[in-house]
Amino acid sequence: MVAVRTKVKEETLDPQDWDAMRALGHQMVDEMMDYIATLRERPVWQPLPDEAKDHLREPVPHEALGAEQAYEDFKQYVLPYPMGNIHPRFWGWVMGGGTPMGMLADMLAAGFNPNMGGGEHAGKYVEEQVLNWFKSIMGFPPEASGLLVTGGSMANLVGLAVARTTKGKFDTRKEGMQNGHAKMVLYASAETHSSVQKAVELMGFGSEALRKIPVNDAYEIDLAALEKAIAADKAAGYHPFCVVGNAGTVNTGAFDDLAALEKITRREDMWFHVDGAFGALAILSPDITPRLDAMQRADSVAFDLHKWMYVPFEAGCVLVRNEEAHRRAFSLTPEYLKHADRGVAGGSSWFSDYGIQLTRGFRALKVWMSIKEHGLDKYGRMIQQNIEQAQYLAELVKASPDLELLAPVPLNIVNYRFTAPGKSDVELNAINTEILFRLQEHGIAVPTSTMLHGKYAIRVAITNHRSRREDFDLLVDQTLRFGREITAG
Repeated sequence: MVAVRTKVKEETLDPQDWDAMRALGHQMVDEMMDYIATLRERPVWQPLPDEAKDHLREPVPHEALGAEQAYEDFKQYVLPYPMGNIHPRFWGWVMGGGTPMGMLADMLAAGFNPNMGGGEHAGKYVEEQVLNWFKSIMGFPPEASGLLVTGGSMANLVGLAVARTTKGKFDTRKEGMQNGHAKMVLYASAETHSSVQKAVELMGFGSEALRKIPVNDAYEIDLAALEKAIAADKAAGYHPFCVVGNAGTVNTGAFDDLAALEKITRREDMWFHVDGAFGALAILSPDITPRLDAMQRADSVAFDLHKWMYVPFEAGCVLVRNEEAHRRAFSLTPEYLKHADRGVAGGSSWFSDYGIQLTRGFRALKVWMSIKEHGLDKYGRMIQQNIEQAQYLAELVKASPDLELLAPVPLNIVNYRFTAPGKSDVELNAINTEILFRLQEHGIAVPTSTMLHGKYAIRVAITNHRSRREDFDLLVDQTLRFGREITAG
């Protein structure tokens, strides 16, 4: 007896009309290229109107709206209200602006859509090549290890996790941190990024284990205070295991004395981790390279590619000198993830053995294609250009009697404020807060802020390949205009 096969209606998420989807895709690319090309014609930032907010709070649709409507909603309610970081006058926090090639590479990566956790496929070799390029750039040996991650926060977590596993006097993966062993402690300057403290807390040390060392007048770690803290902890029975050095602090762009830190860690048998979230890539600038010579001797280094490589979010990297130590900190291979000598599960290594993610996107492609498009030398010139723009802005500030430079400018970050005769720091803090809001809300520019010795600073972090000197002229002019309007009022 022949079985009767029932015909079942089955669905797919592929388009029913490929030509219509292709036309929509071409429209998207064309319109986004126009959008990027005409950035200067629009405000850097503008607040979302209630209409847009209301639309973006609507409940989930259960029936199809169609690809065209989805794109129209994006253009109406999302595209006009960006954070602004792709604009030439965005200098907030430390953000890059992306590039057209990076945008297209992300589209290709999404279409290709491999899981970069491991396996034998072309994407794996692309990421390995990118990592090898950065080992060479940072002066790490070819046999070193590395991983592309979401950003500097994750890169710091990975590097410090390897430090914990390697320098712990017990099996930290097996026993965890709730045991009777000597408490592990690590050291970083008070200017170190908060992601280091988050990593310390996530790894179970508790924030008290992070010794925040004072800084000198240049916002660099105080070496004498560091050595004193290490000695005191050892005498008290603690286990110092790691020092974090800054290659470009987030507040002022200061470089710790990495050579001195490297010597201290070798003498004390401690791990030397460098947080170079954006500053590590200044090694591409010949003027800065000598200051980063000791970075190549670090045990691990963290840096971002979506900052001073101008790659679209997300793209960060961690390099670890000792591959075996890196793998030992993370590798866990159950039977269902067993590696093979042949087939799709083959390959010499899996990236999931070097971090916490098994599922990983193809972020390597935009880095790979961007470097191929521009070449490394141009990135060096762009970084140097941003450094020179920071010096230019600093000179504009110093030339104005109504502005005050609040910190040295060793790299690409300028901190300044508007001043007025007879005003206290408290009053000036309020005035400069209002100036910052007006700069942003008028769509003129987006610097952000920090506090330096109790003084509110308008903070300009220049990792923007679209900025020109005329943009900094405008920033200073408008700062003075708003400052005078506020004080007069």
